[in-house]
Amino acid sequence: STEAAIVMRNLAKIQLNPQVTDQLPLHLIYCHMTEKKHVTVEFVTVGQDSGPLEVSTLKCLASAADGVRLAARIVDAPCSEMNTDDFLKEIKAVGNELGITPTIIRGEELIQKGFGGIYGVGKAAPHPPALAVLSHTPSGATQTIAWVGKGIVYDTGGLSIKGKTTMPGMKRDCGGAAAILGAFKATVKQGFKDNLHAVFCLAENSVGPTATRPDDIHTLYSGKTVEINNTDAEGRLVLSDGVVYASKDLSADIILDMATLTGAQGISTGKYHAAVMTNNEQWEAACVRAGRSSGDLAHPLVYCPELHFSEFTSAVADMKNSVADRENAQSSCAGLFIGSHLGFDWPGIWVHVDIASPVHAGERATGFGVAMLLALFGQASEDPLLNSVSPLGATTAKTASEDQMERDCKRRRLV
Repeated sequence: STEAAIVMRNLAKIQLNPQVTDQLPLHLIYCHMTEKKHVTVEFVTVGQDSGPLEVSTLKCLASAADGVRLAARIVDAPCSEMNTDDFLKEIKAVGNELGITPTIIRGEELIQKGFGGIYGVGKAAPHPPALAVLSHTPSGATQTIAWVGKGIVYDTGGLSIKGKTTMPGMKRDCGGAAAILGAFKATVKQGFKDNLHAVFCLAENSVGPTATRPDDIHTLYSGKTVEINNTDAEGRLVLSDGVVYASKDLSADIILDMATLTGAQGISTGKYHAAVMTNNEQWEAACVRAGRSSGDLAHPLVYCPELHFSEFTSAVADMKNSVADRENAQSSCAGLFIGSHLGFDWPGIWVHVDIASPVHAGERATGFGVAMLLALFGQASEDPLLNSVSPLGATTAKTASEDQMERDCKRRRLV
């Protein structure tokens, strides 16, 4: 019809997520293009045997959606409205709702306590850098989990400044910390049986008289020295402080860091799949399966420290912060930098998730990472839905129905 032709010609102008518009009836898409600009979307929820959904399931979905929206709102906010002060307010608000008082180490206290990575990145900004922690410690917990988020509220690149075409959008560089905040809120609300710490590494990578210079050497919380050869490789510096704090101060058995770490991630695993690196093969497979069950897709990176970590060789420090050869597995090397501060012989489980590309679709945030964390750690939840989608503790072999469902999903995407 004529209306359909108009819709098809103007689809590119519609400011809706394409994954959503693909599922909307034609009259709703056309309605969005009219002057009224009012869209009504109705959800029909169906449970087992075509019956209604359980109330607990609806509550879990509502908590997950709330977490996704919180993360997306933070990522979409400009730095003028979401600097480190504002991000701390968001953390405190979640803490208040959950009855948790955050631990905050900020400004000069960071350097006094040895956090040379976070302090060095954020010291030139008008709003001081910070390490903030929300801790859920239920009685009867058998293990301790820490989620560490990169919270660079704006990334100019520092003195290694970004160009005019690559700097716009760098308000999104706090996507890892935003996802962890949204996921922590949803996870604790649904009941979590183990110790769970959310660690936020907050800084604004600014240009100024006190900014870190290339050739400066910082001592990180691990005690290792880092020669700065690229101030735009800052996320790995703050995360290295965060994961070591999780190990040394929080005694975490499992540490997952999430970050918009490398532009090369989109080249490595594409725009829709997060890149995953871990020291544990079972967890690598679990991340992929959690991505499929949650919709926050993931794919493994090469993990080979013995071949790649030499890219950081320094003549005057323990390591440099950026690779010598940018054509040698950049995203993998960036993850290895973080892992090296824990130590490649660290006995716990370490997972690194790079979400640089899927954190946004066009110019809007997606809230990526929240659903992945809910699914990946669902086994430790008291919520039956999260239990059912968790890939950990379940048999690794897929059932015939799961295999068929996955094939059907891919077939629908292709069509």
